[in-house]
Amino acid sequence: TTFFNLLTGSLEPTAGTIYFDGADVTHATPQETASLGMHRSYQITNIFPNSTVLENVRIAAQASDPRSSWSLWRNVDHFEGHREEAHDILDRVDLDGRAGEAARNLSHGEKRKLEVAIALAGDPDVLLLDEPNAGVSSESVGDIIALIEDVADDHAVLLVEHNMDVVMAVSDRIVVLNQGRVIADDVPEEVRGDPTVQEAYLGGYESEEAGATGSEEGVA
Repeated sequence: TTFFNLLTGSLEPTAGTIYFDGADVTHATPQETASLGMHRSYQITNIFPNSTVLENVRIAAQASDPRSSWSLWRNVDHFEGHREEAHDILDRVDLDGRAGEAARNLSHGEKRKLEVAIALAGDPDVLLLDEPNAGVSSESVGDIIALIEDVADDHAVLLVEHNMDVVMAVSDRIVVLNQGRVIADDVPEEVRGDPTVQEAYLGGYESEEAGATGSEEGVA
């Protein structure tokens, strides 16, 4: 989470430089990084609970459109393109059937899907997902994994996740951080067998198929 906060401008690093698509964004604000095409979800669900599911995504779509800042006095009904985009995104995350409901009425797993939908608004180049399975029931984890894999078909996805089985299942590449330093950067099978990673994080990790459970420590 701290790493994501640094990338998106919520925190400023004490050293080093952050580049995104060739631009130095080390001192950029969250609004600036978002406008450049870097969107994120949050470890703690961050939605508008009293707005409808549709409005949560429509607002995000409208905020991503630079033309919206020049349309302060226009009625929201004029932004039909944003409403259509919101419906398309909700259909993708399997929430369009609940578009008219207040977001607070969604289950926790559905709220996590809604947050991904919000992050997708404006078609970002990079999507940062901060523990999208946090608090999700075991029955719903498969749905979130399927959603991540679907989104990764047309977006670069950077995922922070503490469930090692999820990490190993969905990742093309894993970067392991320990005390703020990179200790591994490789494909999942190589990272799983890395003795430095084993010592720092995984505690002898084996997949659930091998009869062991993953560590609850953090791997990015």
